[in-house]
Amino acid sequence: MLDPITFTIEVPCNQQQAFETFADIGSWWPLDKRSASMRVEGQTAKSVSLTPKSGGKVIEVTQDGTEYLWGTVRDYNPNELFSMEFHMGLPPVDPASLVEVRFTVVDDERTRVELTQSNWEAFGDMAEMMRGGYGGSWGLLFEEAYKAACAG
Repeated sequence: MLDPITFTIEVPCNQQQAFETFADIGSWWPLDKRSASMRVEGQTAKSVSLTPKSGGKVIEVTQDGTEYLWGTVRDYNPNELFSMEFHMGLPPVDPASLVEVRFTVVDDERTRVELTQSNWEAFGDMAEMMRGGYGGSWGLLFEEAYKAACAG
């Protein structure tokens, strides 16, 4: 069994703002660095968005309107928990890892945000490679881009 990847950061905003910023994924995700469009077409995606409810989808839209399913929302508990089956943008949607993001109040102006990605075993022989690739990516995505968006 492969250990999950876990990142914990503290952001300079309250719990509600931290959650809402994360859910507004298109406002902070660096599509010019990490997207299915970049991998497949060598172009920056037009947008990425999520439908804010359990069962909702996280969808990337390319410049020509093609859609890539990044994830299916499992839990959407405003201000506390967001989780999704992370399909990683390319078919097939199975296997999928699990991404969970928890938001914990530190004080009125700071929130601890913990991101965990697990279920690497779903990828069989490719599990270690997939885990290795995402370990570095979350540093850019979560610790840099998302944290900066929370700072305003």
